[in-house]
Amino acid sequence: MSRIASFLIALILAAAPVAAQPTAYVGATVYPIAGPPIENGMLIVEDGTVVEVGPIRTNLAGMQQVDVSGKVLMPGLVDTHSHIGEGDGGDRSSALHPEVRILDAIDPLSDTFKKARAGGLTTLNIMPGSGHLMSGQTVYLKPRLAQTIDDLVFCDDLLDGICGGMKMANGTNSIRENGPFPGTRAKSAAMVRSLFLKAQQYREKKEAAEDDAMPPRDLEMEALLEVMDGRRIVHFHTHRQHDILTALRLGEEFGFTPVLHHVSEGWKVADEIAAAGAPASIIVLDSPGGKIEADELYITTGGVMERAGVDVAYHTDD
Repeated sequence: MSRIASFLIALILAAAPVAAQPTAYVGATVYPIAGPPIENGMLIVEDGTVVEVGPIRTNLAGMQQVDVSGKVLMPGLVDTHSHIGEGDGGDRSSALHPEVRILDAIDPLSDTFKKARAGGLTTLNIMPGSGHLMSGQTVYLKPRLAQTIDDLVFCDDLLDGICGGMKMANGTNSIRENGPFPGTRAKSAAMVRSLFLKAQQYREKKEAAEDDAMPPRDLEMEALLEVMDGRRIVHFHTHRQHDILTALRLGEEFGFTPVLHHVSEGWKVADEIAAAGAPASIIVLDSPGGKIEADELYITTGGVMERAGVDVAYHTDD
């Protein structure tokens, strides 16, 4: 049984219509989220939700049974850092674009979603790029067969719901020598701090204003208030150990806990990351990013960080 075939079985379950009665998939090797594989296992789905996983039991009365002997059932894969969908984020007019939404640029008919499904990916955090200090808002979606972005995203209302996080970055990607971009690491952090301070002042004006004297709506500031209020998660591209600590300092100063992405040198500051309560999403080793700052990413990085108490995931950066 190939890995692709195993993934396809999981995808068939995810795409199956909701049955009127519980459905028992029996006979497969089942890989649960925790614990060893279950040979000749059983998975029961009711109202679109997995309600039981284990060895086949004798009493399956009232259930539709599907024989999947010789197949493999496993949870769908979550990609915490993806760029599929052929979207783009902020432009070169500024290094900080908190108001930009990647969902406004994604093509829901892109073949990249077909490839993701074929690889077993069932949930995605799609981001704008890391060439900006703040390249815009990410979007959380399911790579379903769809005609519109509305069919893919998690939230019910694209106008009012928060369907993603905020992509930030530091290090070499966002350092540029000309235009509105920073030329140094110190300037990078200073520009981010200045924008968050502006957002704090915007909040103060709103809180002090009477209903008839509210400041004009500002999409940049509103997105940053969502970050500082804990309603929009920051996904922070960072590689080197001192850049990681800068990301943590920014979060501490402005009241957010970032998810640290890539963290090539996270093993050097694992205790500091754990103390900050920041999760980490590590890029897969076969695609580290082709840059010098990723030179000290090792296969042991995740283990070192997990033992320090960091919640660790892996992503494709596809």
